[in-house]
Amino acid sequence: MSQDSSIAQLADLLRGEIDRLGPGERLPSSRTLVERHRVSPVTVSRALGVLTAEGLVVTRPGSGTFVAGRTPSGRAPRAADHGWQAVALGDRTVHAGGLTGLLDPAPEGVIALGGGYLPPTLQPLRALATAAARAARRPGAWERPPLAGIDGLRTWFARTIGGDVTPGDVLITDGGQHAISIALRALLPVGAPLLVESPTYLGVLAVARAAGLHAVPVPVDGDGVRPDLLADAFAMTGARVFYCQPTFHNPTGTVLAPERRRQVLSVARAAGAFVIEDDFARHLAIEPAPPPLAADDPDGQVLHIASLTKASAPSLRIAALTARGPVAERVRAVQVVDSFFPSRQLQETALELVSSPAWARHRRAVRAGLLARRDALAVALARDLPEVRVEPVTGGLYLWARLPDGVDDVALAEAARREGVVVSAGRQYFPAEPDGPYLRISYGMAASEAELAEGVRRLARAPAAMPARPS
Repeated sequence: MSQDSSIAQLADLLRGEIDRLGPGERLPSSRTLVERHRVSPVTVSRALGVLTAEGLVVTRPGSGTFVAGRTPSGRAPRAADHGWQAVALGDRTVHAGGLTGLLDPAPEGVIALGGGYLPPTLQPLRALATAAARAARRPGAWERPPLAGIDGLRTWFARTIGGDVTPGDVLITDGGQHAISIALRALLPVGAPLLVESPTYLGVLAVARAAGLHAVPVPVDGDGVRPDLLADAFAMTGARVFYCQPTFHNPTGTVLAPERRRQVLSVARAAGAFVIEDDFARHLAIEPAPPPLAADDPDGQVLHIASLTKASAPSLRIAALTARGPVAERVRAVQVVDSFFPSRQLQETALELVSSPAWARHRRAVRAGLLARRDALAVALARDLPEVRVEPVTGGLYLWARLPDGVDDVALAEAARREGVVVSAGRQYFPAEPDGPYLRISYGMAASEAELAEGVRRLARAPAAMPARPS
């Protein structure tokens, strides 16, 4: 059981005990709670902290923890009335667009194959601890960093992109999602069209909706986005920005074919448009990846996003947004207005990590781990769900599983969760109507190949929407 779930469970038990006690009555001591519920003192302390924040208990040093009393008038406090907020907030809504479900931890005993981070077994935890300790000892490690990011880290990102990109073109951001938000707000006004691949990353759809943008789908096939349809979309909408993931696309895993990479830049150039290249999975390659679009972009047409988070650990929220020309000043201004600058301590830690020999070893371990997991998932699907079709991928974290026609992917994902495995319904990745039912299944976040095999067995037991198999 995770510590977070233990804290939540103990807090629930104590709420029931509080309901049976009167205001001012004393709860059992921390030592008693440790022995009674077989949890650690830290769990007890944090559970009591949760209840204190909720106003259910008060702690008196040296005396103990007591049920919160009534108001001085003796009357119970009235229930809060939040109805007024409906008028104040107006008709604008902000939805996380399915992201919350991918970020929330799975319940105990449930196999999580829906998210997009490496499991602890593939994270460079020891190297990160060493890097963080070394970073903390650097002179000025807790001072304000340069607004665009520390020089060494900007140099490293520029070198990994290649081409004519220089450190001066690089802006360090608080992760890839932040970089997407900065780029879209810098480039587009409210109500503008944004061309996106279809299907595409949930996060960009959520940012677009929150920013009041209109996401326009451009279909992809096995070679990536179709340049002919991209040209049609530019012509019909007058759009000035195309967001794409040319390398290990999320959710399909495709890599944009070499000829199409040139065509996409040519189509965008003819439309006088920017391309936002989300290169989130470059360090998750199983087979060698082609160079970024930004490496062949002398005119500043491409805004390139690169992240360290996916290839390291979820809380290393460090990414780089590369831009050249007048747009570079605009994206930097948006970041300053939005959040000033990313944590210098995290930047220094990231630089220590990627500059150490441990980084190369880690990338080799990730490649081997992803290769084994990808193949294990493909074998398990072929054995237990032969009616599901998957295309091979050469990197990233996901397989895009085509379900038989007529299957309800949302109902199937819900049924799978009841069987104890989390997968992602494909419908939510389409900005408009999907071209069929799909599941996105993450092999990259599984703890082991055995966990993947068990996850597919549970998925195969989910009866909600799969057609009956012949006996």
